[in-house]
Amino acid sequence: MKDVFGIVAKRLGLGLVTLLIVSIIIFGAVEMLPGDLAQAVLGQSATPETVEAMRKELGLDRPAPVRYLDWLKGAVTGDFGTSLANKRPVAEQIGPRFANTLFLAAYAAVIAVPLSIGLGIMAALYRNSVFDRVANVATLTSISSPEFFVGYILVLFLAVLNPLFPSISSLSEDMTLAQKLERTFLPALTLVLVVTAHMMRMTRAAIINLLASPYIEMARLKGVPNWRVITHHALPNAWAPVINVVALNLAYLITGVVLVEVVFVYPGIGQLLVDSVTARDFPVVQASCLIFASTFIILNLLADVGAILTNPRLRHPK
Repeated sequence: MKDVFGIVAKRLGLGLVTLLIVSIIIFGAVEMLPGDLAQAVLGQSATPETVEAMRKELGLDRPAPVRYLDWLKGAVTGDFGTSLANKRPVAEQIGPRFANTLFLAAYAAVIAVPLSIGLGIMAALYRNSVFDRVANVATLTSISSPEFFVGYILVLFLAVLNPLFPSISSLSEDMTLAQKLERTFLPALTLVLVVTAHMMRMTRAAIINLLASPYIEMARLKGVPNWRVITHHALPNAWAPVINVVALNLAYLITGVVLVEVVFVYPGIGQLLVDSVTARDFPVVQASCLIFASTFIILNLLADVGAILTNPRLRHPK
């Protein structure tokens, strides 16, 4: 057990170091953008005195390392500063948007995870059959198609030619859960089609890779049915790679929804990020990028911990 805690603590430490490096990259990338931020906010007609006053208000007259440390200290406490576009606290804008993104990601995950694992088990169970070949072709097609293309195809067939679902996913606080599920079905289906293919193929590959193991051959020689060999012998030992790929795809569902949210005008943090980039609202851009990076790193850490707990060889590497 001490080995497990030591490995998990080491992963957590590496995650914090990674997040620190990512925060430096985010802040540095904004700093290296061409032009003067104060001039961009005020416009070309601003006087030099007004620009200088704005620079002091934004803290641009201080050294970059000092501003980075202040920004990082505020981010740790949940204070991301004030929006340049509407003078509201950044955290106040990001909170509801991030909740909407989590709702969309959870909606897609509830459908995609059991579906992909089930399809992966079926494809491994009926390897080289018609079902396996059709599933491989369908998943390769889904993986090869960009998210925005899949989204527009779904809008065409399910919202324009056959008006079953709304093409614009506008949400309000007074909506019921059923109404929200209906409004967000098309963006959720887009994400499901994109991530299911990857998880299904990895589940299939992990199970097939174990089917050549000696204990699998022994189970077959004892007359165990093929489906039982996969579900009771191969699948438990395939959980480590499956958990890894599921966690990575869950991270994608949260951090990779920018294009999907833009296509369906979904009020999530991805749409907010795009709008803030257009408006040059850099405090919101920095906060959104840091939240995306934190979410991705946390889910990767959970994937590592899950793999360690389900695989004895990772708990006892010697």
